[in-house]
Amino acid sequence: MKFFGLFLCLLTSYSFSQFSGAAGTSGSDAIHKDSSIIIGWASSCDVTRGYLDISNPSSGLVSFGTAADGTGPADGTNVASLGDSGVAIVTFWAPIYDAPGPDFAVFENSFSDNFLELAFVEVSSDGVNYFRFPATSNTPTDVQIGPFSATTDPTHLNNLAGKHRANYGTPFDLAELTGISGLDINAITHIKIIDVVGSVDPAYGQTDMNGNLINDPFSTPFPSGGFDLDAVAVMHQENAGIDSKNQIDVSVFPNPVDQNHFISIDSDVNISSLALYSIDGTKIVETTKKSINLNGNEVEPGTYLLKINLKEQVLIKKIIVK
Repeated sequence: MKFFGLFLCLLTSYSFSQFSGAAGTSGSDAIHKDSSIIIGWASSCDVTRGYLDISNPSSGLVSFGTAADGTGPADGTNVASLGDSGVAIVTFWAPIYDAPGPDFAVFENSFSDNFLELAFVEVSSDGVNYFRFPATSNTPTDVQIGPFSATTDPTHLNNLAGKHRANYGTPFDLAELTGISGLDINAITHIKIIDVVGSVDPAYGQTDMNGNLINDPFSTPFPSGGFDLDAVAVMHQENAGIDSKNQIDVSVFPNPVDQNHFISIDSDVNISSLALYSIDGTKIVETTKKSINLNGNEVEPGTYLLKINLKEQVLIKKIIVK
């Protein structure tokens, strides 16, 4: 009987520890903010704040950080706190597409490998219809994880943003959503991050793909409560600095270009707009004309990306400013 009890304990532990572990451990899927596979970052972010404590709505909403803190590269410091059930929607200067390996990663700012505030992740190819990555949480729910507890085991989690500590992103592979009607996994334009209310009380808690309650720190009645969005990194992005998918002949001149000059496109096709971005995805200027006047106060010498919006295609051209 003792042997059977030990076997059952080991079997239970194995079944619950089926996913990759914390950053730095063998086989971890964590992606460091400086990883060479990252080619860009979210360029805009809209945040709808959630409650300080959803079980006490009169407590008000969280307030830490701004929506802009969810854009650009991860830094582990400047974040937008979502609060209980808060939502952030991020967009990009060019669509994300599916390719082998992770296609994007979501960064939170946890101070440890075990104090993990989690979020669901959904994607959209039209900005209207969103589809959720199938999330799993095998964290036991017999005891509520408290606001100052650091007891979550990342090997119990899958497809939940916030699985890794600050400066390490949780990866997502669009191939997992193949075949969903209404979703083009090769043209993702919006990513939605939704704070998980990690209460083990079914009146407030939320469940994973298997109907299991998700246990994470609750309640966190602070201005910085809930999931803290640091950044969303991109690994596969349409025409990201190259023109391999360009089926239309559009020339940009001059290139390289002086700081206080202008760049124009030479094409017979009609354009919707031109937009100039820094290499990290920050929009600098946008126009509906076929040329952009550069201002030395806005651009410094370096590499930039020119987004050309056509009727049925988006092109990206690399621009060198000297």
